[in-house]
Amino acid sequence: MGTITERQRQDGSVAFMAQIVRKRDRKVIHRENKTFDRRAAAKAWIDRREKELAQPGGMEAARSRISPTLGDAIDRYLKESEQQIGRTKAQVLRTIKTYDIADQKCADIGSPDIISFARDLTKAQALKPQTVTNYLSHLSAIFAIARPAWDYPLDRSAMQDAFTVARRLGLTGKGKGRMRRPTLAELEALLDYFAGQQKAYPDSIPMARITGFALFSTRRQEEITRLSRTDLDEGSKRILVRDMKHPGQKLGNDVWCDLPEPALKILLATPGGTGPFFPVNHRTVSARFTRACH
Repeated sequence: MGTITERQRQDGSVAFMAQIVRKRDRKVIHRENKTFDRRAAAKAWIDRREKELAQPGGMEAARSRISPTLGDAIDRYLKESEQQIGRTKAQVLRTIKTYDIADQKCADIGSPDIISFARDLTKAQALKPQTVTNYLSHLSAIFAIARPAWDYPLDRSAMQDAFTVARRLGLTGKGKGRMRRPTLAELEALLDYFAGQQKAYPDSIPMARITGFALFSTRRQEEITRLSRTDLDEGSKRILVRDMKHPGQKLGNDVWCDLPEPALKILLATPGGTGPFFPVNHRTVSARFTRACH
């Protein structure tokens, strides 16, 4: 028996996804779905497809011509990706699955469909051009590997064309660069605040040290909290930053980074054993810093 699932679209309207699943020995051997604006239309489609599949050779014909959806491709990418793709990218891809484009067959998706999706992001979600760029960039990873890896008929050139059109239409774009630096007065105020916190609570996170090290080393918060004493090369004034952020390689991207003299002195003056210099959660560091700025 087929099933009908009611879903709410991003624009507030209701869609009805009809799905048919066939199993053999408890294993799924065939699955297909289609989205409709009315429940009655979804039920009529299920009734028609059930009869067609029941005909001699019906299942074989359906399985030979069925095409996976973009949602199927996203699921497979999330499941089979050997590298950690990061929380943000995974969340974006799961969000894309809530849009109508995810229900389209891979073979049917062209540049106009991707542009329509970008318009939905801009209008329904009021996302800024730079955020839409991020969504399409994460989605392009699916288009890049779907055909060569799984033989899913996603047209990579359609994504490339869509990027060009979206940029010309102003749907995508780069974010404005942030040039403002903290003033010396602001830095003094922050360090005084952190010093007072450390004096009142000696076992609290050494935010003054972390802030100073961040200022002179220019390393990210997540990288700072992973820095290990065993990875410090004091003689060469450098340290191995493990899993440095990279657009295409998050894990295993270990890079030796030079340490300016003030940054090196802060590390050498930080008490501890043989583990991380700052064994704290980077999210906690972020929260403490934001609160201190307020």
